[in-house]
Amino acid sequence: MQIARADGGDIVAEPELYNALLALDGAAIVELGCGTGVHTRAIAGGGRDRRVIAFEVDRVQLQRNQADAPANVEFRYGGAEAIDLPAASTDIVFMFKSLHHVPLAALDAALDEVARILRPGGRAWISEPVFAGAFNDVIRRFHDEQAVRQAAFAAVERAVERGVLELEREIFFRNPVHFASFAEFEARIINATHSEHRLDELTLARVKADFDAHLGADGAHFQAPMRVDLLRRPPA
Repeated sequence: MQIARADGGDIVAEPELYNALLALDGAAIVELGCGTGVHTRAIAGGGRDRRVIAFEVDRVQLQRNQADAPANVEFRYGGAEAIDLPAASTDIVFMFKSLHHVPLAALDAALDEVARILRPGGRAWISEPVFAGAFNDVIRRFHDEQAVRQAAFAAVERAVERGVLELEREIFFRNPVHFASFAEFEARIINATHSEHRLDELTLARVKADFDAHLGADGAHFQAPMRVDLLRRPPA
């Protein structure tokens, strides 16, 4: 396994990848750490008979999600280290940029839980940002995640080594990210309710200067390098 690839991979929107590589129609799907539910809604509405249970620990965001939930989506409170679902009840588990938010001491338990709820042969899509690139450089100015991302990757390696989950493949790609303005970046990233970023005036000014260096007539465009570890629960 490798944590990054030098060229970052192709530029592609992540839904193109998981819709091509996973059999989502008719599946029982769980998302852990769903955030604003962007991927949740894309998955639920992207095919036929997709049933999604999406967990989130940010109660503010959870309430917003529950107020506008699609008919085939259930938003629930809960963390990956203690999933309130029966064993072998799920076909596919998604984690989009959420594994590294699990408390360090609970990372192994979280992946054990993923394996527990998956049916034999079920798959886990663990998508994590690579600590590299211009978008990462802007964010690390106020929120350096290098250590927690490395810890999350090490936990995946341990899960594979322990035989809890099998590595099917690793996928490296660059995710296109767009912000119309710094105000949008501030609202979506700096003021996200799942984190408490308190930037002093000097730090905020430096972040804005870093962001503005990428600002054009139609906003700021980034290609954020990502890694997906596509895992599988071993067949019975």
